[in-house]
Amino acid sequence: MAKNDPNEPPPSYSVAVHTQPPLRSYEEVVYGVGPGLIPSAYPQYVPQYGPPVVVTQIQQSSIPPSRKRRRCCDGNAQCYGGSGGTLLVLGLLALAIWLGVRYGTRLATAAILNTEPSDDKDENPSLPNFDTCPNNTVQCDGISDCQLGSDESNCVRFGKDRRLQVRTSQDGRFLPVCYKNWNKSYADLTCAQLGFRESYVSKAVTSQDSIGLTLTSGSSSHIQGLVNVRSSCPDQETVSLQCVECGRQESTSRIIGGSIAKVGQWPWQVSLHFRGSHTCGGVLISPDFVLTAAHCFQGNTFALSERNWKVYGGAVSLDQLPPPFLVERIILNENYDSATNDQDVALLKLTSPVSFNAKVHPACLPAFDEQVLPGKKCWTSGFGTTESGSGTVSRELMEVTVNIISTQVCNSPSVYRGAVTKHMLCAGDLKGGKDSCQGDSGGPLVCEGADRWYLMGITSWGAGCGERNKPGVYAKVQSVLPWIYSNMEKEMP
Repeated sequence: MAKNDPNEPPPSYSVAVHTQPPLRSYEEVVYGVGPGLIPSAYPQYVPQYGPPVVVTQIQQSSIPPSRKRRRCCDGNAQCYGGSGGTLLVLGLLALAIWLGVRYGTRLATAAILNTEPSDDKDENPSLPNFDTCPNNTVQCDGISDCQLGSDESNCVRFGKDRRLQVRTSQDGRFLPVCYKNWNKSYADLTCAQLGFRESYVSKAVTSQDSIGLTLTSGSSSHIQGLVNVRSSCPDQETVSLQCVECGRQESTSRIIGGSIAKVGQWPWQVSLHFRGSHTCGGVLISPDFVLTAAHCFQGNTFALSERNWKVYGGAVSLDQLPPPFLVERIILNENYDSATNDQDVALLKLTSPVSFNAKVHPACLPAFDEQVLPGKKCWTSGFGTTESGSGTVSRELMEVTVNIISTQVCNSPSVYRGAVTKHMLCAGDLKGGKDSCQGDSGGPLVCEGADRWYLMGITSWGAGCGERNKPGVYAKVQSVLPWIYSNMEKEMP
């Protein structure tokens, strides 16, 4: 649970020596150009799937060993041959692959966002130009005009205490929904709209809002098409809605400072295996979806093939793995910037829904207005290396408490010098010692609320492991909530 700073090529592995899958240098440190950095001096973790070797998977016989393959391309898909002709052919091939991966993936995994004006400036990027919409498209009117449905996404969100807010074409703002006449049918429809199978629980909460949305009868498949704006809600009661049971722990005993996790302690933690070896972490957020880091799928075209991945949930030891979950689709955030690691998130759609139990349970997604103040103690976990410079992942799930650090401090000259964007969170200890590391990428940064644990960050990058003034940097989940919900909605059967 600390990040190393490997500037040297990854070590080679001997099958005779290593009877377990080797660490694949998944998060080799590279350097890019970030805001305010000329030249850049902060590292980001980008997976490099090499050197490939044939190994014996002793704990899970159903997983085939990784195959030998010669690595001829770097992360920029630049290949070098022994002659000019070979160089040209390989260069054209690499360009074709790069274009296919970059733009083909974007087309296939487009975020469903909208363009209506809002009081939330950061939530409304323009409609993707690859969606087909008629000229008279109306946002959030309950009628899908666009081919991919982008005009009816990002019309629902949750505030603190899971207060439901809906945006309609009548008003254009997110407004609370009045509880009067609310029932499970409305709740199920709303949750299904966000990519959940059904609702979990809803209740009335007191609201002081002077304007709200009343329910109407109709046949729309979107909640925004079944509400009307009115001056206030009867009895000042509005809807609080929870779509999935989440954020609960079976085990609550924890030791601060980096220790082995117990069964049921972090039940949303999953291990992502690429061709039989642990590569990244991930977080279960619903029966059908896992959230992880986009950079886990960079640097190798094979990493975009779903059949090369298996997801293990409920495990606290890589030597005792349960049956895996299979991946149906890898959805990369098309706004992910590999140069700065901005918006470093990806979504995995599983082939079948997960059954929850004491060992396997999702983390709660945060409210759009969730406040996590600097100094708050949160937790991160993973199977990553435990020593800086180590070439082997931890066989046991590790946990460590980290403090939230303000972006202002994290961007100071002595820390990351402006490289931390508004879509990132810093957490750790400026004195060093407590941190995530190689192999932890994609894993959770969770903070405890009043009664549940909320997923605030996805492990993304950092300089070294546990070094002074070099805390961990996490993708800020709140910033990508519209992307998460819209893609969950699009991918649900």
